[in-house]
Amino acid sequence: MSKTVANRAVPVIVFTIGMMCISSGSILARMANAPAIVKSAYRVGISALMFVPVSLFFYRDEYARLTKKDLALSALSGVFLALHFATWIASLDYTSVASSVMLVGTIPIWVAIFSVALGISRLSRVMWLCVCLSVAGAAIVGYGDISLDKTVLFGDALAVAGAIAAAAYIMCGKEVRKKLGMVSYVTLCYGSAAIVIWCAVLAMGYPVTGYDATTWRAFVGLAVFSQVMGHTSYNWALGHFSSGFVGIMLLGEPIGSAILAYYLFDEVPAPIKFLGFALLLASIVLAAKDESR
Repeated sequence: MSKTVANRAVPVIVFTIGMMCISSGSILARMANAPAIVKSAYRVGISALMFVPVSLFFYRDEYARLTKKDLALSALSGVFLALHFATWIASLDYTSVASSVMLVGTIPIWVAIFSVALGISRLSRVMWLCVCLSVAGAAIVGYGDISLDKTVLFGDALAVAGAIAAAAYIMCGKEVRKKLGMVSYVTLCYGSAAIVIWCAVLAMGYPVTGYDATTWRAFVGLAVFSQVMGHTSYNWALGHFSSGFVGIMLLGEPIGSAILAYYLFDEVPAPIKFLGFALLLASIVLAAKDESR
């Protein structure tokens, strides 16, 4: 295999593994018998603890070169990650899963808006097309009943807030990754996210112990697979690709989740969802081709 082919293959392999690992989150979350915010707390908390010793032992010099701006942006990225988990997961208590999936699927739109508004980058016509395809695909995958009930609307607002927070998390990470290595960045990001979520868990008085063995295994799985191997692959990508491309790639999660649910639980998606999956896949393929060009 030539060096050029190998260089092109690496991102594909990383994204594929990352997408499947992130997709395992919904499966593992179903196994954990605990409040949603506690699942998130253990997910980012364990993952942060896994990175701290490696980061301090091998990347101590890199931290010494950081400016206050670098530290602030890394911490802010973690805060946005915590807000994403908190608002999106909380939305499921007020609105349908379908509506939540559809509204969180607007992440590429917010990334595009932030990129243009902040003058960070300009999206090509192809990338704008990918944004439209990905949002349309997410809308079809998350198709559900529309309701004007105040409780449901509140849940929908939380889901939109989750999408905006995820977009901000991506934008901050893109800026920091220009100067900071992946391990150092995710240590700071996951660490600050863990602090924010754990403070919320303790303030709300949720139980943090007393769970069954299956739930504890799910906590570890969420941290190792969904966060360390999944989210970290996308944070790695921020150092090599545009934020718009990474935002669209995040929407590969519904496809991966559907595949895992089919093999693990024999769950067959409704026929209309295959159209949504096709649009999501088309947006990812087009975005990859535009990015490589």
